[in-house]
Amino acid sequence: MSGGADTTEFRLRDIAVAAYGPSVLFGLAEGAMLPVIALSAIDRGASVSTAAFIAALIGIGSILTNIPSGMLATSIGERLSMVIAAGLSALGLIFCILPFGLWVYGSGVFLIGAASSVFSLARQSYLTEMVPVAMRARALSTLGGSMRVGIFVGPFLGAAVMHFFGIASAYVVALIAVIGSGAIAYGVPDLDNRERDRVASAQVTTIGMLRRYWRVFITLGTGIVLLSAIRQTRQIVIPLWAHHIGLSSASASMIYGIAGAIDAATFYPAGKVMDHYGRRAVAVPCTVVMCVSFLLMPLTHGFTTLVLVSLLMGMANGIGSGIVMTLGADVSPSVGRPTFLGLWRELADAGSGIGPVILSTVTAAWTLGGGIVVSGLVGLAAAAALWRWIPAPRKPVVEPVSSPSLTDRR
Repeated sequence: MSGGADTTEFRLRDIAVAAYGPSVLFGLAEGAMLPVIALSAIDRGASVSTAAFIAALIGIGSILTNIPSGMLATSIGERLSMVIAAGLSALGLIFCILPFGLWVYGSGVFLIGAASSVFSLARQSYLTEMVPVAMRARALSTLGGSMRVGIFVGPFLGAAVMHFFGIASAYVVALIAVIGSGAIAYGVPDLDNRERDRVASAQVTTIGMLRRYWRVFITLGTGIVLLSAIRQTRQIVIPLWAHHIGLSSASASMIYGIAGAIDAATFYPAGKVMDHYGRRAVAVPCTVVMCVSFLLMPLTHGFTTLVLVSLLMGMANGIGSGIVMTLGADVSPSVGRPTFLGLWRELADAGSGIGPVILSTVTAAWTLGGGIVVSGLVGLAAAAALWRWIPAPRKPVVEPVSSPSLTDRR
């Protein structure tokens, strides 16, 4: 465990705008555009299957860019990486706004996904270095929460603008937000130790990092994959089960929004608990309660009971806000941290892809209720893995690393 400022006078509110303003705006941009990606593709002549693929390009862009994002932040620094990410996202949004064909539109969606990966990794690495270790979980859970607030507000703002100006205006809202995000990121100070570490970090390689930390990736990384799997699945099961029990699309959207609100409201207390009582104190309850909510969902048969279970699911996810980033920061080395975090994000994205596949496979072979139950058991497996491999409070999993040991010169 390494990194973080040492000052005892540090207060999160002193850096609130610089640290979290870009994340709120970046989240708002994503929230404004995500609901209309597939619809915009269909408007441009895409079939339903092609529109679904174009919508998936957000995630594909992120997965393919995680490791290059770490390399970029390692070589040029986090602040400049965030500015580049905002510029890349703005370019992608311009491609989405221009009245051209599906190739241009799809390229824009892919660029936005890639930019999101660069931005998120650079912001996480920046805060890890800036914030004292004793406040790390609060800082990173607030980072995750600020992004969720933006994603929660974005669809409402986008819908209001689209009501008057049409579907393309959602991308204009997103464009204004990412430009604001880039402007704030440009104004934040560079890290004091960045120049000192840059020469050493230049010799860090992805292969060298994998060779040095393969045990961490296999053990604790397994818990991250499982946690990410059930988290991603939760976004699918609410609307699917609502449809299964005969609720309208409007009711399903309302339930999803209520769950999202409680999710976005619980991030800071979770970080405080993690800082005071250790990471297990949040990671294990988060996954266990999420497991319980999945197991309860097939027992619901109406609007009220589904709302109650969805609230439980949203609370479980909310209290785990920032846990993946916090654990990654805890076990990352000070030299070459962005490269390590790029690999860490790849594990989380892999889990996000696996979760829905488990649900769809079991549902196809059995029933939707059975698929939800099996997905819930993934949460139980995540709880066991995190309990076993999260380090005890204030005990590092890995030692700080000197640059030569991470170098793969062959």
